Amino acid sequence: MDFETEDECKILIIHEDRVIKARRDMPDEKLLQKAGDFFKALSDPARIKIVNALSSTEMCVCDLTAVLNMNQPAVSQHLRTLKQAGIVTFRKDGKVVYYSLHDEETKSIHEKVMRHINAEKE
Repeated sequence: MDFETEDECKILIIHEDRVIKARRDMPDEKLLQKAGDFFKALSDPARIKIVNALSSTEMCVCDLTAVLNMNQPAVSQHLRTLKQAGIVTFRKDGKVVYYSLHDEETKSIHEKVMRHINAEKE
């Protein structure tokens, strides 16, 4: 393959059928933005800790602050980000708000990522 520079390919398309398929299978911009928001919400280790804690049981903010050893406003801000990304949901029981993962698929994604990361260490 001829290269003008290391990063610039002179040939525009080598496998047109693959390009056509990849373009056809590409989600629309709205879905791509939601996927980006989902992963961006998981880009903070504290939020990953929250997801990890919620992967086994629902928890209130007070209990999450104890698990994370963080103050309540910081945990609440992280929960807000996770809620906006559709990662966590909540329910109220009187004055106590309980958080849980949005669904089993979210839990599965978290578990797969953690298995992938752990496998890289070996």
